[in-house]
Amino acid sequence: MAIMSKKYKIGVDVGGTNIKVALVDKTGSIVSSDTVPTRAEMGYEYTISNIIKAIQSLMKESKTTKDVIEGIGFGFPGQIDCEKGVVRLAPNIPGWVDIPIAEIVSKEFGIPVRVDNDVRCAALAELNYGAGKGTKNMICITVGTGIGSGLIVNGKLVRGASNAAGELGHIKLQMENGPICGCGDRGCLEAFASGPAIVAMAEEYIKGGKSTKYRKLANPEITPYIVAEAAKQGDVVAKQIFETVGTYIGIGLASVVNLLNPEKIVIGGGVADAGDLLFNPIKAALRKRAMPIQGNAVEVVHAELGNTAGVIGASLLIEN
Repeated sequence: MAIMSKKYKIGVDVGGTNIKVALVDKTGSIVSSDTVPTRAEMGYEYTISNIIKAIQSLMKESKTTKDVIEGIGFGFPGQIDCEKGVVRLAPNIPGWVDIPIAEIVSKEFGIPVRVDNDVRCAALAELNYGAGKGTKNMICITVGTGIGSGLIVNGKLVRGASNAAGELGHIKLQMENGPICGCGDRGCLEAFASGPAIVAMAEEYIKGGKSTKYRKLANPEITPYIVAEAAKQGDVVAKQIFETVGTYIGIGLASVVNLLNPEKIVIGGGVADAGDLLFNPIKAALRKRAMPIQGNAVEVVHAELGNTAGVIGASLLIEN
């Protein structure tokens, strides 16, 4: 039976490994979805062809025609020109430099297309349908391979003068000689507190010849998940690693809380799955380092939408 009585949007969440495509209704519910490989090594033209085929397949499977699709939204990691619909640079997807994805896809389907950063998409989703519902001022961060953020001020997504606002992971925590970050600078929050930073701390301890639970759990390599599991089993070193990482994130967030005075901080991403191991030191650092009025106004919560936040938020770009 054809889906013809309602209007829908399509959200596309593009990652380094997989691309998620979803048909989303007015309530933020996913009606139909699919996942295809990115295959970045084949070049951006191949990936775009894969995306177009996935959208066509999604519409065919759901018996949806373009006249009931209000628009297609894309969430990409990296630097995006939202106004022009161009992916300036996607660091985890080689070859994606100044690619006019909105123009290409819009010509293919004859449907409006919008593009934005993937974490800003997640922020939109959490604001409208997730942990940030009902708030006006919110920070949404993801902690994984890097630390990204989306900022909501007075109910609106903040993009900035060059569509590059929200680089919370690159707040500086050390003036000189800090750990080198993927951006090329030193002392960034991301270099101290992302997934790779957790792994680096864990491996450094092992180099000293010490025995740890995460060393035994590693199969075959150490990951943030393995370190978290060891911490949950009582490993004191693993617990201290998360205490350190959470404290760094809390210090970085204190600066943003003092600046923007949000009601909520919504935290997602793979590292956030560690739960209280990460959240408790974040909250403690915020209580200690944020100014009292701003600090007392903010609540730190776990993201609610998980892996669906990207596609749901991307679909919302059509009206944001």
